Amino acid sequence: MDFLHPAAVIIGCLLILTILVEGFEALVLPRRIERRFRWTNHFYRACWNIWGKASLLIPKGQQDNFLAVFGPLSLLLLLSLWAFGLILAFALIQWGLYARILSPEPTPTFETYLYLSATTFITLGFGDVAPRSSTARLLADLEAGLGFGFLAIVISYLPVLYGAFSRREVEIAMLDARASSPPSAGALLQRTAGCPGLGDLPERLQAFERWSAELLESHLSYPILMYYRSQHDRQSWLSTLTTILDTCAFLIAFVPDRKMAWQARMTFAMSRHAAIDLSLVFDTPPTAPATDRLSPEGFDHLIDLLRDSELPLHVTPETRTRFEELRSLYEPFVVTLSDVLCLALPSWLPNPALPDNWQTSAWDRSDHFFRTADQPTPVRRRIK
Repeated sequence: MDFLHPAAVIIGCLLILTILVEGFEALVLPRRIERRFRWTNHFYRACWNIWGKASLLIPKGQQDNFLAVFGPLSLLLLLSLWAFGLILAFALIQWGLYARILSPEPTPTFETYLYLSATTFITLGFGDVAPRSSTARLLADLEAGLGFGFLAIVISYLPVLYGAFSRREVEIAMLDARASSPPSAGALLQRTAGCPGLGDLPERLQAFERWSAELLESHLSYPILMYYRSQHDRQSWLSTLTTILDTCAFLIAFVPDRKMAWQARMTFAMSRHAAIDLSLVFDTPPTAPATDRLSPEGFDHLIDLLRDSELPLHVTPETRTRFEELRSLYEPFVVTLSDVLCLALPSWLPNPALPDNWQTSAWDRSDHFFRTADQPTPVRRRIK
């Protein structure tokens, strides 16, 4: 057979191999890929940089909604690029081999081969252009099978992706009434302090230990989920993870309860593991906070607030040092994730001026009788 365009054949084969490897690693292989150079990573970094800069042109009140579009849209764009790349690759191979095809032109052009490749990949097959030689038929059969398999993987991938997203959001929503919106460790501890035995806080920490493990597993397998923002304003998976770490660090250092401290250590270990491994996905070193999230004045205010709430505390210079050591174990990693993903980190102190999400609605109805003890009457917001 006459190889008229050997470069086209080589490029087409390499393109197919690259897309198959990238697709297998992104959609099928359930683990973090340690290979440093990946086209999918470069695609997301380039697109996210462009999208993030474009968000600066959006009014501040709408920036989060604009950024929330990136996750689903980038996934559709990536799948479309893979599909087009496979169509282009098979067209290059057919054209490079000068495969005999039934064509309206006496001499088929590259556009004709591209048209044949597209109709074959999506198994459309009008019949106006068709393979005539054994090589052309073999390539057409391979492309049709690959296109069918590609579609099957995409259809099965989306329910898995959105199932993981849904499971993530359940615990985030449950934290709303317990830790305010946006969540804070101070609000969570304050609202729990008055309950006998700190209420169900040990059980909730155990639930968040499992949530952190599921977050680690799902977001390492499908890193695109990190770009998926939460369904409600002032909530995010990163603020939830950081609030859990803040709460556990405070409990370990200052609350003299063995059962509570043991569960707090287990949850802290799992949550820190998630924060570290997820930050490694972006290949960005941990970053020290530009400003202290809990200043000395803020710390004193937090201690006074929790003592007024009857939370048993043991605050000494030694426990204060232990507290700062625990914070240094995770804050650089959540700061990195915050910078890369444009997600705000939560405050340590509760903000009584802000109503919880569950206290707001689209209508101007008074719901002051739903308030918790530490909150004033919320300012109503009409959602347009």
